[in-house]
Amino acid sequence: MKLEICAGTWDSAKAAAEGGADRIELCSALSEGGLTPSVGLIKKALSLQHSLKVHVLIRPRSGDFLYTPDEVEMMAEDIRTAVSLGVDGVVIGALTADGQIDVPACKVLVAAAAGVQNITFHRAFDMCADPFAALEQIIGLGCNRILTSGLSSTAVEGIPTLRRLVEAAKDRIIIMPGCGVSPHNARRILGETGATEIHASARSEVHSLMKYTKADVSMGAAGRDEFSRMETDPALVREIICRCS
Repeated sequence: MKLEICAGTWDSAKAAAEGGADRIELCSALSEGGLTPSVGLIKKALSLQHSLKVHVLIRPRSGDFLYTPDEVEMMAEDIRTAVSLGVDGVVIGALTADGQIDVPACKVLVAAAAGVQNITFHRAFDMCADPFAALEQIIGLGCNRILTSGLSSTAVEGIPTLRRLVEAAKDRIIIMPGCGVSPHNARRILGETGATEIHASARSEVHSLMKYTKADVSMGAAGRDEFSRMETDPALVREIICRCS
């Protein structure tokens, strides 16, 4: 079993390494579903222990996965930058308006990733109209794995579809379950789907060290707690690994 941790900050990347994860999917803005991380964060993550692989999410904005030519151009440039920094892989995805894989856009992104050996198609897959047709298209693009919840709200709910995807993939591509993965269900998901990799955030709440707070001002959505955040917890990472061993 390989464990990938979705790390949205430097603290979470460090925690994933401390907990013994095999790989991180480095991103920012997890509250938005994950966006492309900064160059500074990528460089810091690459300074972690050598055994931790660093894959970088390439997603220019929140919302849908229907991208304009300008957005595809920006994503390709972000990929080239990440590759030049020495990342181990990139995480991409794009759809057409009718829920198909945007093959032309993805070909541009895959070409920009020349030089890395790992390309993951992200959970845009879970928004596609026909997952089994999409599976074949993604294999044809040369991607190495698909991160998916089985087109469900959580990987546990998606177990039946995940199992069918693993069977249909026939070892041509890795199907990596993700979304709602915890120490309490990771072993079940792996066992019932036949998957060999799994994706989790393994986060717990961290409270701010600020002594002075201003509760009536929000930096984001009104009423949001600005003085706590969710970060990867190394104990949870270790527990997932222990329970799945």
